[in-house]
Amino acid sequence: MDTTLRDGEQTTGVSFNDSEKLAIAQMLLDEIRVNRIEIASARVSEGEFRAAKRITEWAKKKNYLDQVEILSFVDGTLSLDWVVEAGGKCINLLTKGSLNHLEGQLRKTPSEHFSDIDKVIEEAGKRGISVNVYLEDWSNGMIHSPGYVFEMIGHLSKREVKRIMLPDTLGILNPDQTFEFCRTIVDRYPGVHFDYHAHNDYDLAAANVYASVKAGINGVHTTVNGLGERAGNVPLASVIGVLNDQLKAENSLVESKLSKLSKMVELFSGLRIPANKPLTGEYVFTQCCGVHADGDNKGNLYFNDLLPERFGRMRRYALGKTSGKASIKKNLEELGITLSREDIDKVTRRVIELGDKKEIVTTEDLPYIISDVLKNGYQEQQIELVNYHLSVVHGLKPVASLSICINDKVYSETSVGDGQYDAFMKAMWKIYGKLDKPRPVLKDYLVTIPPGGKTDALVETTITWEYEGMEYKTRGLDADQTEAAIKATMKMLNIIANQELKTRPASD
Repeated sequence: MDTTLRDGEQTTGVSFNDSEKLAIAQMLLDEIRVNRIEIASARVSEGEFRAAKRITEWAKKKNYLDQVEILSFVDGTLSLDWVVEAGGKCINLLTKGSLNHLEGQLRKTPSEHFSDIDKVIEEAGKRGISVNVYLEDWSNGMIHSPGYVFEMIGHLSKREVKRIMLPDTLGILNPDQTFEFCRTIVDRYPGVHFDYHAHNDYDLAAANVYASVKAGINGVHTTVNGLGERAGNVPLASVIGVLNDQLKAENSLVESKLSKLSKMVELFSGLRIPANKPLTGEYVFTQCCGVHADGDNKGNLYFNDLLPERFGRMRRYALGKTSGKASIKKNLEELGITLSREDIDKVTRRVIELGDKKEIVTTEDLPYIISDVLKNGYQEQQIELVNYHLSVVHGLKPVASLSICINDKVYSETSVGDGQYDAFMKAMWKIYGKLDKPRPVLKDYLVTIPPGGKTDALVETTITWEYEGMEYKTRGLDADQTEAAIKATMKMLNIIANQELKTRPASD
């Protein structure tokens, strides 16, 4: 069960609008094929209600409604009224799974709490709503008040409850405790469906999920990119890897769609995926060491079972001070460039030199490095920026005017935009439109500034593009962010222009 849209949205600063929630829900159920999704908390806000209603309406048309769940509370009929109006058919009822929470927060006895829960379950049944139950703070309950936990589960197991869900609410468990507690519960209550809900405060969430499944738990809860309170929940990607490769556990999840979903949630949440995040981070399928690239050339010696193609990714070989000739060759192959051994040596030395200066080198930089090192004009500037003018006036949209030279002809255009770079690109695409030239799609835009906040320091803008099914990264360096972005853009346009030149028939 994925709870990105409920528990994941409890990440500090994260709030999805109804359209974003619907898009994530559709991808989780339609493409990733998770079994269930938790989409909202009852009675939270008007926006939460609109989103829940849109999702349930879509799910009903697609016959997914039984797989859509809403967090509800032991509050008589208030949450149930909200869920019914939102079109929901399944609630996840939040109850107290530790005596400390029960007495400290609710100020009630176990029998009083059980009675209140029974009333909600009974009323839900009358309304045709199925019930799962969360035992909030279950992990602390097992440590400090196991008798209460056993009494609670024994009570619920005799009620109309589909699943009893065991949260490590404060992320306090280790894998040994998780296995022991889950095995105890599973053995004590055979025939009851139990879910495990992990939090990542000690960075043990994925290990605890592994332990819970080994102990016989029936279901686990995830979030995309590990979103959630504090350190977050267990990431969906990590669970896919654990289930498929470590546990060989049968599941319905579609691995190949994972990267697409992670990028979508990254965009909607505003929280970037760490570059070294397992399975979804930018660098996790990138070999940096030249020895590794050499081993891969000689028989994929540094491959493991986590092949990038499984997750819609590609293996890459980083360029920097630890690069060897094998890394350079791998990147040249990607670009379709062949160099002599002597020339590869020269290019390798320059890449290592740039790496020593902490400069980032991308595959797309190689043609420029080759041209500079070999003095052969390999990467000719097919498209040159003659001049441009950017203006910003308070109360008016930014304006950009530019002139570019293509095949000794100069073309000029002016446009307005939502920002200076947007205005620049709209003017550029006007020219491209008139000339019917192919253009790339901007996929990501990253600005990096040095620490310390020095306003006179250089800014690096890295733009990720997609062109003819391939992904490219180009960088620009300047004291001004927009000018750095323009430099990165001109690099990309020349990459395309040079590709066109190579594929054009000789008669042209």
